[in-house]
Amino acid sequence: MTTPRGVRNKNPGNIDYNPRNAWQGQLGLEEGVAKPRFARFDHPENGIRALGKLLINYRGKDGMPGVGGKGIDTVLETINRWAPSNENDTQAYAAAVAKRLGVQATDPIDIKEPATLRGMVLGIIIHENGGNPYPSMIIDEGIRRALS
Repeated sequence: MTTPRGVRNKNPGNIDYNPRNAWQGQLGLEEGVAKPRFARFDHPENGIRALGKLLINYRGKDGMPGVGGKGIDTVLETINRWAPSNENDTQAYAAAVAKRLGVQATDPIDIKEPATLRGMVLGIIIHENGGNPYPSMIIDEGIRRALS
């Protein structure tokens, strides 16, 4: 079995590489694939930090009309932004992450609440990589870095 791309790149959220994003620990574009697209990180904690920071930043962006409150404040809106429907089954993805969090996909959430951010990050890692290869210590450190 091959290691998932997100794990190999220490980028478990599969964040697209953009040279304008000077993420902490970002090493550049992934290597060794036919069509490189994703960022590579020095440590999974920094890949998880970037994932958490992006989710927190989404809060200030425009959400979906008629869903949640002002801005992106639901699992559905967050996943819709993270994994657009032209590439993903966004509804199924959001439903899986919401179930893990114990909320409905359209319920408002507080992404800056550590347990909520951790649940969102974990749900994305599992969805993007087919499972979670990281011990709690690594996830927790990535979340801590994202919130500080």
